[in-house]
Amino acid sequence: MLQLSADRRSRCFSGEGGHEPEDVSGIVVHDLAAHVVFQAEVAVDAYGFFLLHKRMCAGEHNLAPNGVVKRLNIEVSHGSKLIFRKIHVHIGITHTGENRFISNAKGVALRVNRMYEQLTGLTQERVRGKNVRALVEEGVFDHVLNPEIVATGKPVTHTQTLQDGKKLVLSGFPVFDENGQVVLVVTFARDITILAQMNEQINEQRRLIEQINEQLAYMTHEQANGLLFQPVFASAAMEKALSLGRRFAASEATVLILGETGVGKDVFARMLHSLSGRNEKILLKVDCGGISETLTESEIFGYMPGSFTGALSKGKAGYFEIADGGTIFLDEVGELPMSMQTRLLRVLQDGEIMRVGASSPRRVDVRVIAATNRNLAKNIETGTFRSDLYYRLNVATLHIPPLRERPEDVRPLAEHFLRQYAMKYHKSMAFMGITLDVMAHYAWPGNVRELQNVVHNLVITLTGSMISPRDLPLQISGMDAGESFCVDEMLSARRPYKGIMAEMERNFLLRAIEEHGSVQKVAKLFQINRSTIFRKLQRSQP
Repeated sequence: MLQLSADRRSRCFSGEGGHEPEDVSGIVVHDLAAHVVFQAEVAVDAYGFFLLHKRMCAGEHNLAPNGVVKRLNIEVSHGSKLIFRKIHVHIGITHTGENRFISNAKGVALRVNRMYEQLTGLTQERVRGKNVRALVEEGVFDHVLNPEIVATGKPVTHTQTLQDGKKLVLSGFPVFDENGQVVLVVTFARDITILAQMNEQINEQRRLIEQINEQLAYMTHEQANGLLFQPVFASAAMEKALSLGRRFAASEATVLILGETGVGKDVFARMLHSLSGRNEKILLKVDCGGISETLTESEIFGYMPGSFTGALSKGKAGYFEIADGGTIFLDEVGELPMSMQTRLLRVLQDGEIMRVGASSPRRVDVRVIAATNRNLAKNIETGTFRSDLYYRLNVATLHIPPLRERPEDVRPLAEHFLRQYAMKYHKSMAFMGITLDVMAHYAWPGNVRELQNVVHNLVITLTGSMISPRDLPLQISGMDAGESFCVDEMLSARRPYKGIMAEMERNFLLRAIEEHGSVQKVAKLFQINRSTIFRKLQRSQP
């Protein structure tokens, strides 16, 4: 900041140093605290300026940055005081490239320089004579420093957003008169639009990192409890499959995993890899049914430079090369076209792959785990799957039973998914015992994947902490939560009598279970078998 004052008022300006008042034309007031240029009418003591001028004439050009001297137009009046009609004051280390906005103590804009005009698009004519508060009201920008600086007499820094969305950082400095009153406010502006955009991108990256950290925390928690890549089950059928899978994992044999869609074949594939000697290498999953037939060969086996239109100039490694040293999981291998089945057979037999457009094969060391929901034996009969490839894949076969054949697994799976999603969405939820019983009696045509999606939906949509049977989807509970029956509806004869009575029974039993807390209590209280209760709770399928 700059204080325009002098401590020696008794000295006369004229005559000292051989300079007359009218000769004082090269004075530069310099202070290393800031850098401003302004125009105003200010009364100041002349003696201090004369001393500066005298030192400049003596060759002390370092008083002005880079030796630049600005001209002051002055008038002499009232003896030893000068009235500076046009004052150019330089304060600071730099004197070029600054975007300046000058306003007086009342907030009226006096001057902006060309750099400021180019930065903001606001011309001298647009802002001069206007109060900075009015410019804010007009939406020219959203924040000004003048009122705060005038009130406190201290420099202020703040961000400002222009009408076009450009973001600036403002640094404002007060200029005082000889009485210590703020007479001018000089504001420097710097464009930080790009920095603001980068900051937004950094914040977005930070959010992504936080999500990843949450996922890693969950994985660490699961791993600490021995659940990572381990199937969740309680049935003897799954125990048998798991035991067989552990024996397969210790070998280098190709494994074929069979099972319906959604039974968890990928979970077993990951378990096999994690228990194998290749667990420190990559496990690469390839969805054989999700790749375009025209791109399957180049994606799986790679291609050489210039092999086809649109090929990368350096060529591209295929999945088998990427997974070299590790494991490749060919999910839905039954979807592979016949041409690709021949290529895959060569990999299994010889451990070699041939890039598209290549003249010689490449050796790869990859263990293959394949999975399908198809009956490959029948596909061989229909001519859609090669028998020799089937026998190569069928070295170690692992069959995963559907969820309907192991209802005892529904409870641990549902609770596992509930913990997983409750942690993800920061909720505290639990199943009622009867809810799990109802879920266990559902057929689950979509298997574990359907169960997982149902639990995910419950965690997202429900607000309470306990999940009751009424919260389950209609096809599972056999009852609409909002369904009610009245005499008019029953008497309308629009529904069969048996259907009405069955619906009433379901309604009654469901409410009784919710009231008393368990099927066993309801069965004992109303003298009915538990199996009968479950049968009546299930809506008959069409």
